[in-house]
Amino acid sequence: MRSRVGPRHARRPESTMLRGIYLPRSMDAGAFAMTTYGIPMLVLATTNSASLTGLAFALEWLPRLGAFAVAGAMVDRHGTSCILRLASATRAAVVVAAALALPQLESGLPTTITVMLLATLTGVLTEFSYIAAETAGGVASRQVGERAHRVQSVLLGIDQVGTLAGPAVAGLLLEYTGTAGMLFTIAVFSLLACWLAPPQYAPGRTETPKPVLGGLRTGWTTLCSLPALGWLVGGLTVSNLAIGLLQAATPVIVVQQFGHSSADVGLIWSVAAVTSLITVAVCRRAIDRWGLWLVGALCAAIAACGCLAVSLTHTYTAYLVVIAVLMAGEGGMTVVLRTLRSHLIPQTVFGATLSLTILLLLLPFPLAGVLVATVPPALLGHAITGCAVVQALGLALAFVRLRTLPGLRGHRA
Repeated sequence: MRSRVGPRHARRPESTMLRGIYLPRSMDAGAFAMTTYGIPMLVLATTNSASLTGLAFALEWLPRLGAFAVAGAMVDRHGTSCILRLASATRAAVVVAAALALPQLESGLPTTITVMLLATLTGVLTEFSYIAAETAGGVASRQVGERAHRVQSVLLGIDQVGTLAGPAVAGLLLEYTGTAGMLFTIAVFSLLACWLAPPQYAPGRTETPKPVLGGLRTGWTTLCSLPALGWLVGGLTVSNLAIGLLQAATPVIVVQQFGHSSADVGLIWSVAAVTSLITVAVCRRAIDRWGLWLVGALCAAIAACGCLAVSLTHTYTAYLVVIAVLMAGEGGMTVVLRTLRSHLIPQTVFGATLSLTILLLLLPFPLAGVLVATVPPALLGHAITGCAVVQALGLALAFVRLRTLPGLRGHRA
């Protein structure tokens, strides 16, 4: 299939990749991580309510699902640069407005409404910018051919560095500078992503643009034609219910049950990001030698065992270690998913199909927030154990099925 990228982008030297792909992705990853992990901590700090923290997590993720109905199709229609700049600039405006408004509001209902609205708006805008940045990365992966998994591991490494620094920085800023410091920092990262985004991938204009909402149908049709990708996405979707529950419950568990601070919540995800970075580096070489299926199956087993062990932890240190092991397994599976995705999805429908796959992967996150909002804090451990069992079964079924399918078995990219 012929690429729609212009001739001058047919080969990207490292300097072009750095300026055109990696730098804007780094800025967006920083804003993404601080938003995703920082907003629930902000809600807990301002409301001191476990239920509202879980509800905020759901409100942060639920609108993101709606955003994916249009984000991929808009990227396919308008190009990555336009969507990345618009989403990043708007996110900066939203968080600055919230930073200026919150100190002027009375505690109680006005503050609660403001932080809930902030969670909703930043969730939507963050996913638009992510789809744009991810699509640009997918195009770059295609252009390097057999080295696609190396580009994807760099992009995943950027995301993990964001996850490493984002939660820790958000927790520290929230702890020592208050709400304004954290929100203004998110704005800075957003504006840098907007400024650095260069003209990159823009689809051809020879075809009549499809309706924006038709992107979901296009993505579903493409995914159904790729059974290996479909089974992998299905297994990871089931797994993400447990991951989402842990993300939503961690502020409550660490602050209210272990008696630690918001900075310690951020430290957990930062340490987890370090282990994920190490796993990404190892997986890149392991895939070269043993292929995607074996590496993916091993990472799935590590993730499942780590999640099952979470409910057995009763101290902050043990909880931190188990989460790190769990996220190491998740990092390895993400390398496998991104590599397979970049090779199998046709470029002309990449944005729409990417949006659908991420939409499916994120479906469990609002449900996880609802669980935290409705389950009493004392019973969160039992809820996590139940989700861990479902995760283990889902991943086992997926990788048993993938063993016999072309595309993943023996693939070394």
